[in-house]
Amino acid sequence: MSTHHEAMANHWWWRPGWRQSRRFYTWHFTFQHATEVHRLAETYRQGLAGVPGLDLVPDRWLHLTMQGLGFVDEVAEKDVRAIVEAAASRLRAVPAFELVLHRPEITPEAIRWEAAPKQPPVNVRSAIRAAVADVWGEVPEAADGFAPHVSIAYSSSEGPMRPVAEALDRIEAEPARARIDSVELIVLNRDHHMYEWERFTTVPLG
Repeated sequence: MSTHHEAMANHWWWRPGWRQSRRFYTWHFTFQHATEVHRLAETYRQGLAGVPGLDLVPDRWLHLTMQGLGFVDEVAEKDVRAIVEAAASRLRAVPAFELVLHRPEITPEAIRWEAAPKQPPVNVRSAIRAAVADVWGEVPEAADGFAPHVSIAYSSSEGPMRPVAEALDRIEAEPARARIDSVELIVLNRDHHMYEWERFTTVPLG
């Protein structure tokens, strides 16, 4: 693997606006009932367990990030509810679909599956962004550059990438499929070297 000689970086630096105990509204796909994804994730957690400097993601916190709204202390709840209503209307026209996760890739800050096919998550995100624009007129976060993915581990320190790559090379697992029939608006925090959240609401697709 060509990444063996590259370096890992600490994912948990405080990005602009973030601090301890701050909360953020964001839309995610979550995988609470995706048993195949849980099976695949457990295989990779076992295979990566001996690699230092990784925070392995438990089933409860597996997610695919879609579209942020803003920090809870900066967004009026009436706006959030209006966006949810607009999103529910638009997402009725977006059908449910199946995602496949196969072999994860290494980035400097995470180990993650690139979700396939890409277009259905893009369609959901576009509908959500249109709903945000219905309420606010403009949309936070860039429309371009969206890469739907699911992380199985985050890097918590700097160090060589080779041990991660070698551990991944030893793992064999069948791909996982997950039916996506809803999207969640969640209240996210990153206080404990993990993305954790409370659900604000769930909006069905189709």
